[in-house]
Amino acid sequence: MSPNPNLQRLHDAGVSIWLDTLSRDLLQGGEFQELIDEYSVTGATSNPTIFAKALSGSDLYDDQIRAVASSGVRDTQELFFALALDDIREASRLLQPTYDRTAGHDGLISFECTPDLADDTDGTLAQAADLWKRLDRPNVMIKVPGTRAGLPAIEQLTRSGVNINITLLFSIERYEQVIDAYLRGLTARLQDGQPIDHITSVASFFLSRIDTKVDGQLPKDSPLRGRVAVASARVAYQRFLSKFSGTAWEELRAKGAKLQLPLWASTGTKNEAYSDTLYVAELVGPDVVNTMPEHTLKAFADHGEVARTLDADPDEAAATLAAAKDAGIDLTAVTDELEREGVKSFCASYDELSERIESKLSAVAVGASSSDG
Repeated sequence: MSPNPNLQRLHDAGVSIWLDTLSRDLLQGGEFQELIDEYSVTGATSNPTIFAKALSGSDLYDDQIRAVASSGVRDTQELFFALALDDIREASRLLQPTYDRTAGHDGLISFECTPDLADDTDGTLAQAADLWKRLDRPNVMIKVPGTRAGLPAIEQLTRSGVNINITLLFSIERYEQVIDAYLRGLTARLQDGQPIDHITSVASFFLSRIDTKVDGQLPKDSPLRGRVAVASARVAYQRFLSKFSGTAWEELRAKGAKLQLPLWASTGTKNEAYSDTLYVAELVGPDVVNTMPEHTLKAFADHGEVARTLDADPDEAAATLAAAKDAGIDLTAVTDELEREGVKSFCASYDELSERIESKLSAVAVGASSSDG
């Protein structure tokens, strides 16, 4: 079956289409492969929230939980890694042909450091290096939050040759700091005499949460409602174009360096008054990734329209942010708050995940006892 025409056009416009979910049901049932073949999906992301949903909605993990637990492992984090890393490896296997075809520019799957380390540089470095070693797949990325503590970790991990997906980015200023950390890491690695041509990175800019927060501070009739997130992404894209140009970048590129692509995350529309393809259709342009929940992906497949919107009018995007400031929106305060809320939300999801693993452990133990009896 041929790819969906709307999504194929989106892909041809330069947008890498990634799925913002992953589960064993999706992988083993063949739907993930179907999304690759028919929906132009070329990558995927995962996080504790996604895995908690996958675990609670399926019994496909029960046998593995029982086997791992019977080997003496009772630590919930280690159980989580045992389960989730298998899913990541399988997804990476299915995406390997895309990775090979694009010479490592696409076909990637991301796995996140645990959110309790968001403000712990050393802890992030240790866990990310361990996860990278355990996964041992070239098309895997380790997700590191773009917090202040994450910046030195991003630089050091890049220097160590680890593929990094920087997550939880909301502010343009922090996004620029993330790019700089990546470039410093590449430069240091070259100075160490190490190759850089295999390193891939993306920077995940979260969108719908910005509009939700900003809209709550605007009058109901404000023309700025639902426009600030897209404007922020478009301004960020201009910074991306600027940072990845000039003599220093060209020297890195000549050594095989890859662009750190901007990734549009949180692209499911939260306000029903807005188009269900808003954060896809308004951000179409070359050298970007859009990671979509499945319902957004299928909405775009059904009625999405493709036009080069991302950099069609950079001045208009800057003017929108200036108008928001004039309207009393302190975007720095908004994005700082969103970063803290994002970390808190992921920590809550991780706690919930741990509880569900404990619950599954109890359930499979009861089942085993019953069968023994």
